[in-house]
Amino acid sequence: MFNLSKKTVLGLFTAGLLGATVLTSTLITVPTQSVQAAQIANLNPSQSLAPLVEKVMPSVVSVEVKFSNAAAVADGEEADPDQIPPQLKDFFDQFPQFKNRAPQAPHGGGVALGSGFVLTSDGYVVTNNHVVQDATEVSVTFQDGDKFDATVIGTDPKTDLALLKIKSDKTFPHVDFAKTEAKVGDWVMAVGNPFGLGGTVTSGIISARGRDIGSGPYDDFLQIDASINKGNSGGPTFNLEGDVIGINTAIYSPSGGSVGIGFAIPASTATNVIESLKVNHKVTRGWLGVQIQPVTADIAESMGLEKAKGALISDLTAGSPALKAGLKSGDTILKVEGNEISDARDLAKVIAQIAPGKKIELAIIRDGKPQTISVTLDAMPTDPKMASAKAADPEKSGLTDYGIEVAPADDGAGVKVTKVDPNSSAAEKGVKEGDVILEVAGTEVNDTAGVASALKGATGKKVLMLVRSADGQHFVALPHAKS
Repeated sequence: MFNLSKKTVLGLFTAGLLGATVLTSTLITVPTQSVQAAQIANLNPSQSLAPLVEKVMPSVVSVEVKFSNAAAVADGEEADPDQIPPQLKDFFDQFPQFKNRAPQAPHGGGVALGSGFVLTSDGYVVTNNHVVQDATEVSVTFQDGDKFDATVIGTDPKTDLALLKIKSDKTFPHVDFAKTEAKVGDWVMAVGNPFGLGGTVTSGIISARGRDIGSGPYDDFLQIDASINKGNSGGPTFNLEGDVIGINTAIYSPSGGSVGIGFAIPASTATNVIESLKVNHKVTRGWLGVQIQPVTADIAESMGLEKAKGALISDLTAGSPALKAGLKSGDTILKVEGNEISDARDLAKVIAQIAPGKKIELAIIRDGKPQTISVTLDAMPTDPKMASAKAADPEKSGLTDYGIEVAPADDGAGVKVTKVDPNSSAAEKGVKEGDVILEVAGTEVNDTAGVASALKGATGKKVLMLVRSADGQHFVALPHAKS
C-alpha cells in the first residue's frame, strides 16, 4: 500500500482491499470468446456507453487474494493500532476520528478482493501491488463466471503496480494501453469490482493530471471523477476508444467512499513498468545518485536564473554516477538529453525511466554559467548511502545579522545552528536549531573566517545557503543583510 504523508487532509485510501465479510461477486454474463478492444467511432458520451462496455468488459477481472497470516477486526470494533498498516499509522494518529475506518488486512485464511484487466491474449493481468502484496494464493474471475488461478509475476511498490499470469493455456479477451496521453476534460469510463459486487461501470472525466498524493517518488496520477470505491483498485479506466488510460489506485474521501476524487496511474507510467515486470520479474531503474530539491523563486533569483525551474542538487551519494561525472552540490539540472526538466519530481521520473548503463547528457547551471555534463547511469541500489561531508577545523562563528547563531558542527563540517530568531527570515524559511550550514553563497564554510568571507563575496539580494537538517540537505535563500 501507499506511504501516506501527513499533508494528506481528511482521507486518502487505497481503493483496493475488501475483507472476507464483503458480498461475493455478482457476475454478469458476457461472451467468452477473445475480443480485442476496438475503435469505437464517433461515440457520443451523452448517449449510451453500452457499445464501449460490450467491447471492454470481457477483459476486466475480479482479483481474489488469500492471506495466511494477517489480522482484521469485526465491524464496529476499534481497530487494534498494532494491526493498522504501518503506512497509515501517521494518518490515523493525526485524524483519530477515522481510525475505525482504517482498511484492515483479513485474518488468517481471509480473502481480499480487488480488480484487474487482461493485457495479453495469453493471460497476463495488470493490477495494483497493494492488492496482491503478501498473498499466498491469487485467482481471477471473469464476468462470465470463469475462474482461474494466477501467479504473481512481479510487483513494483514504487508505482503500486503488479503483473499476474493466469494459469491456463486458453486465449483470453484483452485490452491495450492507450498510445496517446489523456487530457483534462476527456471522457473516461472506469470498470472494477467495488465492494465485491462484481463488474461495475462508472463514467466521468479526467479532472486533473500530474497529481502528487504522497504515495511514492514517482507520483504522477490522473485525477478522475468517475466513481471509484474500495475494491476498484487495479481496475482499468478507459478512454472512449476502449484503450486503458489509467489503473485505478486510490481515492480521496472523508468516509472511505467515493466523493468524486479518484486517482489512476497513467498508461504512460504503467507501460514500461509492466513490460519490465514481464521480462525481468522486477523493475530496474536508472540511478543518478543525487539528492534534489525544487528551485524556488528565491533560489532562482539568488542563482541568477530567469525562471524557477529545474532540479537543484543539494547532495550527492558516495560512489554515485553523479559524483563520478563531476556534478556538485549547487548545480541545477535544466535538461536531460535535451528535454527540459520542470522540477525535482520531474527529474526523478525522467532518470528512473532511463535504462541503467546508458550515457546521458545533462544541461546544468553552475555558478551562473551553463555547462553540459555526461553521466553514465547505474542501476538504482536498494539502500544508497549518502556521501560524507568534508572534515574541517572547528571554530566558533556567527550569523546574527540573519537571525542565526551558530557553533562548530559536531563532525567539524559546516557550522551548527544553535539558535534562530523566531521573527527572522531564516525561521520563516524553515531553518531550525540543530541544522548545519554547509555552504554560504556557493562556498563551503567550516569556521568564522569562511562564513565572513563567503558573505562578503555574496552578490544580489539573496544569499544561498546549503543547510543539512534531519530530513536531508536543502538550499535556503535568505535576504542579503546588506540589502
